[in-house]
Amino acid sequence: MRVIAGTCRSLPLKTLPGKDTRPTTDRIKETLFNILQNDIPGCRFLDLFAGSGAIGIEALSRGAESCCFVDKSRQAIQIIQENLRFTKLTDRARVLQMDALSAIRYLGGRDPFDLVFLDPPYLCDLEKDALMALKNSSCITPETLFVVEASLKNDFSWLDNSGYTCIKWKKYKTNEHLFLRLDQAGE
Repeated sequence: MRVIAGTCRSLPLKTLPGKDTRPTTDRIKETLFNILQNDIPGCRFLDLFAGSGAIGIEALSRGAESCCFVDKSRQAIQIIQENLRFTKLTDRARVLQMDALSAIRYLGGRDPFDLVFLDPPYLCDLEKDALMALKNSSCITPETLFVVEASLKNDFSWLDNSGYTCIKWKKYKTNEHLFLRLDQAGE
């Protein structure tokens, strides 16, 4: 796994050993960031369920102002910190070892995020819980863009009455990305 583009282009990143995490492939990561290319420069990025931190590091490499990495695994946090030191991006990063819902509560009242990336373990409904918590949090704004990485087997029928609108849905061979915004009052 490596950084695809930006100031850290081609730098290799460490990943977590074992099969508990599934790093986003370079091809899918490149497609994702091609879609997000106009949203990244200068943004405040939140990487929930960060794993190795590869997505947030890619955002920083491509010009995000800052990134907050959240993962509950001590091993994941150590890998994220090593990757940040190696890429020399620690000055624009914040790393929190806690579960996503605790982090969302903790981050309330601070500067809001422009872009939130969620890549929870597949088929556990953690993305739904996190999105419901985010909807009522002061760590986002009505303009915040949410990207969910999920299994093709995930059921997103709950989105209809969730308070979110899916503005784009990109499917790949093995997984998918949903691009969401909060429903706007009065629409």
